Amino acid sequence: MPAQPTPETHGSRREPLRRSAGGAWKVAYADFVTALMALFIVLWMMNSSKAVKESISGYFKDPKGYTRQLGAGAANAGEGLPVHAANVDRIREQIEQALRAMPDFQKMRDQVRFSVTGEGLRIDLMETEQGMFFITGSPNPTEAGTRLLRALAEELGKMPNRLVIEGHTDARPFRNAAPASGYGNWELSADRANAARRLLHAYGISASQVAEVRGYADQRLLNGADPEDPKNRRVSVVVKV
Repeated sequence: MPAQPTPETHGSRREPLRRSAGGAWKVAYADFVTALMALFIVLWMMNSSKAVKESISGYFKDPKGYTRQLGAGAANAGEGLPVHAANVDRIREQIEQALRAMPDFQKMRDQVRFSVTGEGLRIDLMETEQGMFFITGSPNPTEAGTRLLRALAEELGKMPNRLVIEGHTDARPFRNAAPASGYGNWELSADRANAARRLLHAYGISASQVAEVRGYADQRLLNGADPEDPKNRRVSVVVKV
């Protein structure tokens, strides 16, 4: 007569079956959570802006290339959308809105000009006769200039685009300055551009974001009809597309 299985033997034969049956719900639950996450992503995308949809579409078409375009990665993590020809007007409105949040922006709004050029989005900080953003005849920024450049840095630092910083002067010559000696408009325009660059770096622009710093003196007047117009004295920040 064959021996009857002991309880231990009987139990050990059924133990694998119990483990298999007990883990099946985990697989089903994981599938459910994955499907639910996919549903949430679809619903989020349906209600997202056009710019976000374009960015997501661009990533899936060319993940490596689009990541490089955005400046993602440890070296230069871009948190905002890049400025390009299609969205430059929307980015301009976004920056303008951030500047309007400054308590004293109403006093300087007429001295800030936005324009779109072939190079990108240009932001001109135009001086007054008394000196709005920089002390007259000096490369040192005023308190208002420092606050405005800080607000700009906080917005531009979110974007992966390269920047160009320019300094311009009017046609009034410095006293005792000559082309070969003294401190003149060439030095002043370059020094103001560099002063703006340092402030932008201090308040949010990455080290690799600035592509060029230019000093033009009085060679690119904003108001050519009046070479001594104080608005010709300006610092320009160009967001390259």
